[in-house]
Amino acid sequence: MAAKKQTSVTQDFSKYIRWFWMLFIGGILLAILMFLLASWGLFGEMPDHTVLENPKTNLAAEIISSDGKTIGKFYLNDNRTPVEYDELPKHLVEALLATEDARFHDHSGIDAVGTLRAIVKMGSGGGASTISQQLAKQLFHGEGSKNKLGRMTQKIKEWIIATRLERQYTKEEIIAQYFNIYDFLNNADGIRSAARIYFGKEPKDLDLKESAMLVGMFKNSSLFNPRKRPELTLQRRNVVLAQMYKYDYIDEKVKDSLQKTPLDLNYNPESHREGIATYFRTYLDGFMKDWIKNNPKPDGSKYNLYNDGLKIHTTIDSRMQLYAENAVQDHMSRLQAAFFSQNTPEKNKTAPFIDLSADEIKSLLRGAMKQSERWRKMKYDLDKSDKEIEASFYKPTEMSVFAWKKGKATEIDTIMKPIDSIRYYKTFLRTGMMAMDPQTGHVKAWVGGINYRHFQYDMVKQGKRQVGSTFKPFVYATAIDQLHYSPCDVFPDTPFCIEANKYGNLKDWCPKNSGGDYGGTRTLKDALANSVNTITARLMDKVGPKPVIDLVKKLGIESDIPAVPSIALGTADLSVYEMVGAYAAFANKGVYTKPVMVTTIEDKNGTILYQFKPETRDVLGEEEAYVTVKLLEGVTQFGSGARLRRTGEPYGVYKEIITGYPYALTNPIAGKTGTTQNQSDGWFMGMVPNLVTGVWVGAEDRAAHFRSITYGQGASMALPIWGLFMKSCYADKTLDVSTGNFEVPKNLSINVDCSKESGNYVNGEESGSTPDDLNF
Repeated sequence: MAAKKQTSVTQDFSKYIRWFWMLFIGGILLAILMFLLASWGLFGEMPDHTVLENPKTNLAAEIISSDGKTIGKFYLNDNRTPVEYDELPKHLVEALLATEDARFHDHSGIDAVGTLRAIVKMGSGGGASTISQQLAKQLFHGEGSKNKLGRMTQKIKEWIIATRLERQYTKEEIIAQYFNIYDFLNNADGIRSAARIYFGKEPKDLDLKESAMLVGMFKNSSLFNPRKRPELTLQRRNVVLAQMYKYDYIDEKVKDSLQKTPLDLNYNPESHREGIATYFRTYLDGFMKDWIKNNPKPDGSKYNLYNDGLKIHTTIDSRMQLYAENAVQDHMSRLQAAFFSQNTPEKNKTAPFIDLSADEIKSLLRGAMKQSERWRKMKYDLDKSDKEIEASFYKPTEMSVFAWKKGKATEIDTIMKPIDSIRYYKTFLRTGMMAMDPQTGHVKAWVGGINYRHFQYDMVKQGKRQVGSTFKPFVYATAIDQLHYSPCDVFPDTPFCIEANKYGNLKDWCPKNSGGDYGGTRTLKDALANSVNTITARLMDKVGPKPVIDLVKKLGIESDIPAVPSIALGTADLSVYEMVGAYAAFANKGVYTKPVMVTTIEDKNGTILYQFKPETRDVLGEEEAYVTVKLLEGVTQFGSGARLRRTGEPYGVYKEIITGYPYALTNPIAGKTGTTQNQSDGWFMGMVPNLVTGVWVGAEDRAAHFRSITYGQGASMALPIWGLFMKSCYADKTLDVSTGNFEVPKNLSINVDCSKESGNYVNGEESGSTPDDLNF
């Protein structure tokens, strides 16, 4: 009886064993089937070999300066520039391994220990996903499903892709891809953008605590956002440091000391409206779109500026660009303060406009209203009537407006009627500045305004303004070329007229000298240094307008210039870009070199797609160009640019607008100031042998200007920016900005040393130089 009972129990137990093995084997077979079905694509498309070899990620186009710095990017959604494993610091990789996958080097994509622990603990222990699995998730199917079945099939797909990635790539390549793919928020796509945006560094320069913070964000970048939740991010960073100590990457002393430190963010946003060289980047955007339009890929498709990872090598020098932007900010903030003080409602009821009636101002503001972005959006996006749109301009609205505060550009949150904001923005003085190497044509710095976010119209190439006396050297150069004049030749400084219809002028043209001063005679060098209008008119009368226009056209000026005598005094509207290119030929021995902004374009693999070819032409003889340069040197020796040489402190009203003074420059400088009628525009063109720089300053509307020449001349408005810029360039010993003389041509036949002989007399006698009474 007992034996039968024992047999029955054994049979019952064996039944359970059979069921166990059946379920166990069935489970294995089911798992195998699930993996097979997933690999065959039943649960959704799986990447094949070619896709795994070239996973599709959006790569931003990178703008690279001549000194090898990234000065900006073009992207729509993904600001991503990949880096190689060798560019990652050792402690950054160690932080990742200690925190995300300690057994990374011991598995082939799936961590069996971590997976079993997750199963046993029902996910509460964490640690199931390897770096390879997380990369698979990031590359091929993003966020998880919300239902259990979806999450299970997704996890299976992750395992399959992870193992395939492990076969396709080395461990180091997987780590690099993971760092490159992750979204660190705030336009920080990938480790390179994250390092630059959060700490202003390249990844290889990150220190240990910075690396720990970025690795800590892998858990959840939205939760551990250092800008929005710094305290939480700090705690997470310290967890990473603790993990590094746990796995013996750092010792306890290092861990404890770093955990006590703050995050020390150095936030450098990378957007199209912020950062360095914003105006240049806008120009470059147009350049690249034109290039893409005319240069298809080998397969006939078009390059994508925002996704294909192009590398655009430019001529911009990041150091010079920074010095140029700093010079603009330093001077314009102080000049604006002086402008505001002269345009208070008590001093000027029509501020910022001068000599305009109420109807003229209303018409001007209405024109600006119709050109605004607000009008465009309401008209074409919202289909509003003109009456509705105009009414909206008179309703108070919350907005952020530009302002100078303690010498820095900032924004102020306020409530203002849009029509009042238009008038407010018209009170601000604008600027344009460009620096170029005259021999190569390489543009080294480009500042198109005071703040791109609020003033997007580029005053380097887009904007054109009257150039005033900066046009006079073209008249002098024509006379030197045609008549072989010397800087020492003497002309009478007396009233002079060009008769009507002689050169297309409909009436007699009788220019006056500034201040109405006449008398005696002047050398050409003295006349140009002191911008004497009557002597410039005499030269124009001798050569005629057409040869002058022919010269400037050969010097790269494309704008229309009427063939009338008055162009001698700078009535033409030209751009800073055109003026710098034209002046550069004087410094380059009479050879015009077209300005160059892009040297090469590469694809993401480094294949060169474009390489620039210099465009040059002989315009003046070497001797004539050198003589023109010697004339321009007189401007900075004893003319309106002589303040660049002063070593004493400024006095009187100049104290409030002159920054970085004294400039105390002693090297040879050729230059020319320019001031237009009513002080609407101020210019300075300055040259040393290997750098030509042009600066313009003025308001958007010519009716907004300084009342007096004291503030409104080019020597006060524009020259200080050039002085500040050059001081910074000379202080930077890594730059090679010339301090030497302009090269003297061989067999120079024209006398340029006026101390040795008096030169030729033209209708008068030579007299001494008259110092510019605006100098100090």
